[in-house]
Amino acid sequence: MFADRQFEAYQSFLLGCKLYWTGPIYAELRATYARKAALAAAVPRSAGEAAALLEGETLHETYAWLERHLQRFKYSGRWGLQPAHEARRTALEATLDAKLPDGLLALDPELEMPKYYAGTDIHQHPGGVWSDALAGLVYERGARTTTPLLTRHKDLHDRFADLVRARGPWRRLADLGCGFGKSTRPFAAAARDAEVVGVDLSAPCLRLAARDAASAQARNLRFRQADARATGLAGAAFDVVTSTMLIHEMPPPAIRALFAESHRLLAPGGLAAHLDFRPPADDPFLAAIHYGHARRNNEPFMEKWARMDAVAELEAAGFRDVEIAPFEEADGAIAASDSRWRFPWVAIFARKAA
Repeated sequence: MFADRQFEAYQSFLLGCKLYWTGPIYAELRATYARKAALAAAVPRSAGEAAALLEGETLHETYAWLERHLQRFKYSGRWGLQPAHEARRTALEATLDAKLPDGLLALDPELEMPKYYAGTDIHQHPGGVWSDALAGLVYERGARTTTPLLTRHKDLHDRFADLVRARGPWRRLADLGCGFGKSTRPFAAAARDAEVVGVDLSAPCLRLAARDAASAQARNLRFRQADARATGLAGAAFDVVTSTMLIHEMPPPAIRALFAESHRLLAPGGLAAHLDFRPPADDPFLAAIHYGHARRNNEPFMEKWARMDAVAELEAAGFRDVEIAPFEEADGAIAASDSRWRFPWVAIFARKAA
């Protein structure tokens, strides 16, 4: 999309820095922590105790600074995503204005953005992913370097769709918090005779999702602008309800509403499938790193979600047979021998009673 070699060089340089941050710097930080923990008077048993052990450590301060500012540099500066897209606004908006097939996209201009959603520039995305016509395009371009471990592996969204498909077929699936459609398309491709509905708050993201679906001639896919807490979709009408990286961006009351809405949407025996982040309870270092990431990347609800009892919350919403398991987003990513930084991915499954 961008022919500007300086822009591409700048973004490639930042990606190289991030790969060095996720690799050698993170590995050395973990080794430093292990040495300090071995010498500590008491073994750290909580994220707070692990964070206290790292406090004042120069390497940790460097790690944290890079995490915060590499993300900021990606969006801002002379060749950042925001100014690069702004310089091409007219042409880019024209690509989003192409005529769409009837029924592919339903927007709601009167939809009020929740305060928790509009009040923070999540991921440091300037203005959030909802407030500007180009926000979906900026978000899509930025997401390509969010998880740099995945550049040479099968896409994590396809992996998640495979996991869901292994639990049974579907005729109707709702993907809540679908963003620009990257999480939704694999479900539509996995069951071409099924109806797949993507739901999101962001009109700019949905316009991009619909444009790409039309370009791919996906005939079993449609998108709807709505709140995942109250979608307006018919109850008991879906075999599967999914979300990908949505839960951690919601405060606890909204998470409970999401679970309740998922239960309402599902037909008896239907499956709720969520892909998100939760650090392992037995690793204070990983929890401390994860909670630090939440603060540095403007993710104010990430820690609150991690501290919730997910099984109890889903059961309170009416679900049963709850499963929470580590999710391998790339080949070998969860192997003990892989010392690189990664999100603590988990796949969460639950059933509505038959």
